[in-house]
Amino acid sequence: MSAKLGFSVEDLLPKARGGGALKMGLVSLEEDEWLHPTPDLAARTEAFDAHPESVQLTPRAEAAGDELAAMLGTTGGLEGAARSAHEDMCLLAAETGEEVYRLIGAAVAWPTDWHPADKLGLPLVALHAPIHGYEDQLATGVDHFMAKLKPGRIFGRCNWFVAPTPSLRWIDTSPPSETFAHVTPENAGETLFVRSERQTLRRLHETGAIVFTIGVYVAPLCSLSGANLARIAHSLDTIPPEEADRRGARWFAPQLAAYARG
Repeated sequence: MSAKLGFSVEDLLPKARGGGALKMGLVSLEEDEWLHPTPDLAARTEAFDAHPESVQLTPRAEAAGDELAAMLGTTGGLEGAARSAHEDMCLLAAETGEEVYRLIGAAVAWPTDWHPADKLGLPLVALHAPIHGYEDQLATGVDHFMAKLKPGRIFGRCNWFVAPTPSLRWIDTSPPSETFAHVTPENAGETLFVRSERQTLRRLHETGAIVFTIGVYVAPLCSLSGANLARIAHSLDTIPPEEADRRGARWFAPQLAAYARG
């Protein structure tokens, strides 16, 4: 287990943003802290086989995908690399002479409510458009960080969501009023799940593309420690109203807070 970031919801939550303004919240990682040490490769294979649309590539992604796969000791480009690890993997690159990084490839078996085909080719600002405050609070800092990132350095961060399902693949097709309609203060511990993405960034040596990995971890609310349960409840009270609306918090936050108090 990594002392800096960890590989579970319980370990990641204390490192994630609680509320208030957006921030990158990056920590420097060592090589052995980059990826989950014991991935369930059968689950990865099943997910990619069932959802071939999970892999989206532009022509620019081919060389970078091959470099990434070789670094991980496998073949098959970006998809092969993502099949060999717990983490979903995206490739970002800037056009010659510009500092705007775009999504040039994605292998995402376990998405958190997004479709790679909808995001392919978009710059970072457009990728994060649904997140209120990103352009004003983070965009310039993120672009600067990406431009200065050196090969060999690895950085990580994490986030959290409250989800209605333990599934590693979560694409919600219903409004939150329906998604969370079954949740009560009495059953919230078993019907609400905390989903955390362990995200890392590193630059490839040869192609210069940036690898963005997303390791998904899910745990039922009832499995969290008292400290983490209180942390989630407090965070829902302090995140900006626009972000709370995006997450559908009004439909589950009261039930979660009542469960936490009880």
